[in-house]
Amino acid sequence: MNRLVQLAAMLALICGSSATAMPQHSPRPGGVAVVDAGPVQSPDRSPTVIFDGNPVLVTSRDGRWQAIVGIPLEQTSGRTTVSVRTPGGAEITIPIDIVPHAYREQRLTVSQKYVEPDAAQLDRIAAERKMLDSAIASWSDVEPETLNLLSPVDGPRSSSFGLRRFFNEQPRSPHKGMDIAAGRGTPVVAPASGEVVASGDFYFNGNTVLLDHGRGLVTMYCHLDAIDIDKGQRVAAGEVLGKVGATGRVTGAHLHFAVYLNRTAVDPALFLQESR
Repeated sequence: MNRLVQLAAMLALICGSSATAMPQHSPRPGGVAVVDAGPVQSPDRSPTVIFDGNPVLVTSRDGRWQAIVGIPLEQTSGRTTVSVRTPGGAEITIPIDIVPHAYREQRLTVSQKYVEPDAAQLDRIAAERKMLDSAIASWSDVEPETLNLLSPVDGPRSSSFGLRRFFNEQPRSPHKGMDIAAGRGTPVVAPASGEVVASGDFYFNGNTVLLDHGRGLVTMYCHLDAIDIDKGQRVAAGEVLGKVGATGRVTGAHLHFAVYLNRTAVDPALFLQESR
């Protein structure tokens, strides 16, 4: 069955996407800005693009270099810039106009230990935060096979990205992923090929896997019931990563799916293929 899932996924990638398929241009907090970075003079000599001190994914389309810039949820509206350095050494600054975007609020009731952790739990959380930040910062100089991702699991997709959250009426950080409803034990598959850069049981996220797809594109899968792959393993599109669960800080079984570019969380809906 796993082999059939992989074959179906590969067929979908061949028929429905390509390495140059672009996410939606949405220059808002939590969105993606697709920035023209100049003509392609040599396919193996792309420009270096930097945003907020971090390297940016660059790909080519129709003879032009395109920088795919992740915009932080904390970014204020107004003009910002990216730095573009050509292979010849010239550096230019390109403006991006960030448009305002309002996100809704979400109020959830969870076990109090996830709202007010004790000292030992805080130490664990701090150590795990370093591990997650390191994985999210992964950079491999290999172009992602596609920017048009398969859905990691079938199910209703919530518009929960960016929600300003309150747990037991206490404010916490915004929701930096998409929740996809699915029953416990449902297989979760890789939306594109990549390398497992982190996996394990985390305090808030529960059983979690992170994939590096290349050039700063990283995806994360949380609250799994089981993990079926190992750190360092290379996986293909459609390969099973684990199973949907309800581990960590949750109110029920679902998949928390997150997408990162240049070390910042962006709305996964901008990358996902249409539901079938």
